[in-house]
Amino acid sequence: MAIASGVYNDIPSDVRIPGVFIEFDARLANSGVWQTKLLIIGQRLAGGEKDALSVDRVTSGEVGDRYYGRGSMLAEMLRASLDIDPYQETYAVALDDLEAGTKAKGSITVSGTAERGGTMALYIAGYRVRVGVETGDTADTIAQALVDAIGDESRLPVTAQVNGTTPETLDIECKWAGETGNDIHLVFNAKGERGIDGVAVEITQPSGGDGNPDIGEAIATLGDTWFNYIAMPYTDTANLDELAIELDRRYGPMVQMGSRAFAAYRGTHSETGTFGATLNSPHLTVMGTGPAVSPTWLWATTYAVVAASALTNDPARPLQYLSLPGLIGPRKSDEWAKPERNLLLYDGIATFTVADDGTVQINREITTYQVNDAGVESDAYLDIQTPETLERIRYEQISRILSKYPRHKLAEDADADLYGAGQPIMTPNVAKAEFLDMYRDFMERGWVQDYDGYAESMSASIDPDNPARLNMIDSPKLVGQYRIHATQTQFRR
Repeated sequence: MAIASGVYNDIPSDVRIPGVFIEFDARLANSGVWQTKLLIIGQRLAGGEKDALSVDRVTSGEVGDRYYGRGSMLAEMLRASLDIDPYQETYAVALDDLEAGTKAKGSITVSGTAERGGTMALYIAGYRVRVGVETGDTADTIAQALVDAIGDESRLPVTAQVNGTTPETLDIECKWAGETGNDIHLVFNAKGERGIDGVAVEITQPSGGDGNPDIGEAIATLGDTWFNYIAMPYTDTANLDELAIELDRRYGPMVQMGSRAFAAYRGTHSETGTFGATLNSPHLTVMGTGPAVSPTWLWATTYAVVAASALTNDPARPLQYLSLPGLIGPRKSDEWAKPERNLLLYDGIATFTVADDGTVQINREITTYQVNDAGVESDAYLDIQTPETLERIRYEQISRILSKYPRHKLAEDADADLYGAGQPIMTPNVAKAEFLDMYRDFMERGWVQDYDGYAESMSASIDPDNPARLNMIDSPKLVGQYRIHATQTQFRR
């Protein structure tokens, strides 16, 4: 079959100068490499180099300290993420405190006199502060020592000072305003350390934090940059509603830059279930932390980066049993039992377990999606692997079409044998062949199944009202996740 000169991109058809002209066409060389970005949202402190609402790539915890202030929510979220996976491309957008917001406050009151020397271990939002105590130290001496020790730890999310009226009491205040400060947990000897004989403490957990920043301003700054994963520290209704709307927009066919967002909620089992029942996004997953020692903003970040690393490698593989490094869960007596976790999984809440060595692990990473547009209960997007795998399939399809057929003409299949060799012409059958070829690749990667069913379900045709538009329908069957194994053993004697 003759090759027409019009198939070339750069060699003109009217050239008369003698010579050998060879052009290169990269359409078949594009491998469509999947590179992901993690976005971390959080509050900064005054004194950081970066302004609020700037979007910046961050490569280390030290850079985060410099950009957003050491001990800020955002700096600590970044440090936690980059310590786990320094190769994940990570960005941050900083928010200022809401001007009308209030800071969470708590206190610790010491009583008694030390009957022996030793070390007190105070955990503040999972950070350990150790204070040396001598025999005979009084309550006010110990209180001052705790204040000094807290002041020496610049990464802590709180400040402390001795109460002006009661010297054996130290007042504790979150460094930033908002509801997240209420998730700071104060506890002594969280990892089984020995207490000081003769000394007792009474803890008033931080509370009263109110007024989260509005993430709508942060969303507006993102523009058209694709962030595949988002760590979300806020769980108030207004912010989650704004985020859900943006996630739906980005996932839609006119944007095609979907993101999965990760958050965490602290509360009783009842509170957590009630909270989860109000949510319904296929792109948001919220981990219920219960009375964990580590704070929600670090749970959200750790959950996000661990999931991002695993899903980037394989969007269809379950995340169960993956560890969440650095997090301290609830005391053993406060952990939720299997029936309680099962209930939460019907409330749109992701769950975790704590191994015997204290390691926190993902139990099941469900999304908050629970009902369809008609309000009917639906598990279509129950597991985060569903939107994630569909996202990858769509990306590969777009990459293939735009790489191999960027400037093609469109014609019916009937005259396909008459088109000149190499003619840049797309037909419905060519499109179907490309999609079937990609489906084989997806099967090799373990994302989909049932090739014959997929081939039978596919249809393609030129739009009857628009000769420049090719319409296709396909129906990939995604693989499931091996989460439950049930066996009935019918024994004999």
